[in-house]
Amino acid sequence: MHLKLTESRLPFATLLLIAPFFLWGTAMVAMKGTLSHTTPLFMAGVRVFPAGLLILLAALAMGRPQPRGWLAWLWIGLFGLVDGTLFQGFLAEGLTRTGAGLGSVMIDSQPLAVALMAKFLFGEQIGLWGWLGLAFGVIGISLLGIPQEWLLGMWHGETLLSLQPVDQFLTQLFQNGQWLMLLAALSMAVGTVLVRYVSRYADPVAATGWHLVFGGIPLFFGSAFWETQQWQNLQPTDWLALSYSTLFGSAIAYGLFFYFASSGNLTSFSSLTFLTPVFALLFGNLFLAETLDLLQWSGVFLTLVSIYLINQREQLRQTLQTWRLSWNRVANQPEVPETSGLATVQPSLIETESDSPR
Repeated sequence: MHLKLTESRLPFATLLLIAPFFLWGTAMVAMKGTLSHTTPLFMAGVRVFPAGLLILLAALAMGRPQPRGWLAWLWIGLFGLVDGTLFQGFLAEGLTRTGAGLGSVMIDSQPLAVALMAKFLFGEQIGLWGWLGLAFGVIGISLLGIPQEWLLGMWHGETLLSLQPVDQFLTQLFQNGQWLMLLAALSMAVGTVLVRYVSRYADPVAATGWHLVFGGIPLFFGSAFWETQQWQNLQPTDWLALSYSTLFGSAIAYGLFFYFASSGNLTSFSSLTFLTPVFALLFGNLFLAETLDLLQWSGVFLTLVSIYLINQREQLRQTLQTWRLSWNRVANQPEVPETSGLATVQPSLIETESDSPR
């Protein structure tokens, strides 16, 4: 039985829509707390590979069909590479260089990319409010991702390349945690669009499980080649945090997200991710004592405003159109001439007479 989220008799429907973003935001905080005792690629693999197995077990229990045909497995493999390996790898590496809240803001800027791709691939409209939101998003992400010394230099008329040589510029850029998070956001955006194609050839729940399994394998191989001491220093609380990230932050959150993303408006649904950084900032401050400076808060504010504008662009357009029509009716309404009391009474008498039964 399919869940119809528009039915008012299901009061928990909104909670189901919000659940993935709450779970992702809190999982970011849980992962950040364990990074001092483990390595990024190992943590990313632990997060997605077991979660994929859990989703596959759930798909079997629900009687979901397994993928069939080479096209189905090809799309799932590409889905796993982009949204599993690349997204989780960039996320984990970026999380070592930035806070959970700020990193979550960067990752959840992905609706900006989703909006553009959905427009060209699926014909989804952006509109005036959507383009305004994209502009705010670019400014907000720039304030978050570009180092402050570069912004101050540009404010005084200097260019980025005049501040330092090209090789140092690129090295510092891609060692910046915010930019790694931005790469993670782009990977997730591509994955969100890919799920539309995947769902044409495979059940979205089963495909979600397989893509996490396929995406976790390269992460474990990368950890084996490039990392050491992956689990030797983990404490019992760290294993609990990883378990939470795996079960709730991946298995349940991914299952719900891609189930909903396989149908409906991609841009609007993915824009609900503005809730994820809100949860991450809140719990990051509570449990990790993370704070932001004024410039970063400005970037956070503009980014959240941009995602809100993209998410609510249709409602804003309809509201503006309603106001415009109401104003035109008021402005173009002809003035009623003043008449005597007899003139106003006679038409009503005639109308009453004509309407009376004969």
